[in-house]
Amino acid sequence: MTLAELALIAGPVVLAIGLVAHLLVRDLLRRIVALNIASGGVMMVLLAIAARSSAPDPVPQALVLTGIVIMAATSGVALAFARRVESETDELDAPDDDVEQGEPS
Repeated sequence: MTLAELALIAGPVVLAIGLVAHLLVRDLLRRIVALNIASGGVMMVLLAIAARSSAPDPVPQALVLTGIVIMAATSGVALAFARRVESETDELDAPDDDVEQGEPS
C-alpha cells in the first residue's frame, strides 16, 4: 500500500470524524477545531488524487494550498466571532435553536 492509497483511505475517515464532531459538540472552539480537522481530511484526499500518477498533477496541489489559506482566514474570523459570543454571553456554547421567541413589542 502506497502513501497515496493510505491518504485516500484515511482522508474520508478524518473528514467524517471532523463533521461528526462538529455536529455533536456544543462548544464553539471545539466546533472550529472540528471543521479544521474536516478540511484536513479533504486536503488529504486532494493530495492523494494529485499523487496517483508518476507525474503529480499541480491542480489539486494548488487547490490544497488555496484551501490552507482559506482555512486559516476562516478560522481567524470564526475565532473572532466566538470571542464576541463569549464576551456577550459569558459562555462558549452554541445558542439553542429551540428557544421560544417572544412576541415583538
